[in-house]
Amino acid sequence: MAEDKLLLIPGPSPVVPRILEALALPTVSHVGPDMVRDLAEACENLKRIVFCDNGEPFIVAGAGTLSMEMALVNTAGAADRVLVVSQGYFGDRMAQICRAFGIEHDVLECEWGRAVTPGELERRIKSRSYNVVVCTHVDTATGACAPVEEYAQVLSRTGAIFIVDGVCATGGIPERMDAWGIDVVLTAAQKCLGTPPGLTLCVFSEAAMEKRRGLASIPAYYSDILLWLPVMRDPAKYFSTPCVNEIRAFAEATRIVIEEGIEERFERHELYAGAVRAGLAALGFSFFTDPRFAAATLSVVRYPDGVEDKAFRAGLYARGVVVAGGLGPTAGRVFRMGHMGNLTSAQVRLAIDAVEATLAGLGRPVEAGSGRRAVDAVLKA
Repeated sequence: MAEDKLLLIPGPSPVVPRILEALALPTVSHVGPDMVRDLAEACENLKRIVFCDNGEPFIVAGAGTLSMEMALVNTAGAADRVLVVSQGYFGDRMAQICRAFGIEHDVLECEWGRAVTPGELERRIKSRSYNVVVCTHVDTATGACAPVEEYAQVLSRTGAIFIVDGVCATGGIPERMDAWGIDVVLTAAQKCLGTPPGLTLCVFSEAAMEKRRGLASIPAYYSDILLWLPVMRDPAKYFSTPCVNEIRAFAEATRIVIEEGIEERFERHELYAGAVRAGLAALGFSFFTDPRFAAATLSVVRYPDGVEDKAFRAGLYARGVVVAGGLGPTAGRVFRMGHMGNLTSAQVRLAIDAVEATLAGLGRPVEAGSGRRAVDAVLKA
């Protein structure tokens, strides 16, 4: 049945029973004690996950795209200019949001499969002044992971508000807001954090909050963080009805992150990325993303000659594993496999076994067990 499939797309990621059980709890009052406790804990844990001591977290019903919008409209005023550092599809979406709100902006982009380098960013900001700079940490279309810490170092001398789109990174790849000087991390619940889709998540630094307070008005109502701020500080207050069950499930997801250990979670994502790529390489696949920028949260995988995209993904689906096709210019040329969130080593092994069986089912010669042996060599267990 479809419900039994192992979901290895670039998000949503598999949702573990403990989070599903929290999601299935009876719906309670959105200002009652159960909700107040869970939302308050989720806010504090979200700050811990992005290493922010004094910022303000926001947990709001909506998709990751809403968090992108919230980050921009609350920091970019009418007189400001934004630089969008784009590694691909979702950096381009940031530019689209700027256009939708009439925000003056430029785009610094690179070819798909790599990230803009710190040197390229430095050359751009020397040529023009920007009030806000936004980048995608991991682009889910290209698999490229941006050198965010180095970007922050470049921007530290400019006074610009630095926004990081962490939708495919937060909770799986380090984002150290205070230490690095990131002003906003925006993200969503369904990828590295392992919750079903439905939540917009942002953390604003003190500097970003001060920027919002300095704007006389913004072209938003629901997305105005100043209207949500009293609720985030005291969840017994009301602005707009939150998605109670989703927030309670997210609170449980953040407990899982804290229990595992945030640093240990980062290490596990790196380990599983290496295991997945070793298994796929042993089966004849190669990778679209420049290895200097390959993210620990997903792999964008090139097919061997003669393997057709739709037939491969259909065969893999029939064997219980779901992966995603390529986007934009990569459509039909690659598949995208997520390896993030609360994935287990057993699921990594299952996925590589299913890939091997799918290749064999397509008449592709493969050495039996070669993928699993490569995975085991990395996992060493």
